[in-house]
Amino acid sequence: MASAIDSVVLGKPEVVRLALVAFFAQGHVLLEDVPGVGKTTLARALAACVQGKWRRIQFTPDLLPSDVTGAPVYNQSTSEFEFRLGPVFANVVVADEINRASPKTQSALLEAMEERLVTVDGARYALPSPFMIVATQNPVEMDGTYRLPEAQLDRFLMRLSLGYPDADAELAIMRGRILFAAEDLQPVTRPEDVEGFARVARTVHVSDDVLHYALGIAHATRRHPELRVGLSPRATTALVRAAQVLALGEERNYVTPEDVKRLADPVWAHRLILTPEAAVSGRTGTQLLAELLDGAAVPQPAPVGSGR
Repeated sequence: MASAIDSVVLGKPEVVRLALVAFFAQGHVLLEDVPGVGKTTLARALAACVQGKWRRIQFTPDLLPSDVTGAPVYNQSTSEFEFRLGPVFANVVVADEINRASPKTQSALLEAMEERLVTVDGARYALPSPFMIVATQNPVEMDGTYRLPEAQLDRFLMRLSLGYPDADAELAIMRGRILFAAEDLQPVTRPEDVEGFARVARTVHVSDDVLHYALGIAHATRRHPELRVGLSPRATTALVRAAQVLALGEERNYVTPEDVKRLADPVWAHRLILTPEAAVSGRTGTQLLAELLDGAAVPQPAPVGSGR
């Protein structure tokens, strides 16, 4: 699956693999970057590789919550209202430029992202399984955009940034060496395979030493003077879940401290809320996490089955 996506997203193998970790961990991904670097291409490639249903929603200021979730529609032949499913009822939903929709419309995704359910007029409707939101946003152009609330950011398993391609990759793009468009990719996995992989990943061993290592960093964010809000228990469990998938994808049955280091920024940085003073001074969650990781003692993982 990684090689298929690499064929349309050139020169970004690490971002592609992290996106796949989020995918098989059944989490949601926020792709944040400047225009033209391939955010939508990556999102569409992820969707196209699944032999399931996927939908794209173009978020605009006039988009309504019912345009996302669906709404009751009157059926004249039966003289009854019937619920018409919205585009959120898919295995992979590409939410393009999510920060252009109003907070009311953005909040329509909260229940879907956390509970895999949609509630309309008191009735609850289950979303397909697996279910993943791949949202994109441009952090530079602020005109006509709305800031994502912290509650919604916390529901994204990862925030990823593609960045500009290196010279060789961009030269290949200029020469037209991308053989396929994202929509031309053939499915390489089925929805039930994603669920099966996620179940197996939950059996990957995580030693107490690694758990305490991750927890120590999380606790340090909660008392850091430059942070108004540190990492929540949802954030720590999200990192463990992603680390298990990462380890299984690399054919390991155990998680290492290096997995925690590798995933700390994409899983944790967007959840941190800086104090106004720290934000004005130009500090970022990524910088603070890097400093905490540098200062934390790295444990030596105990052998599997040792009970530690």
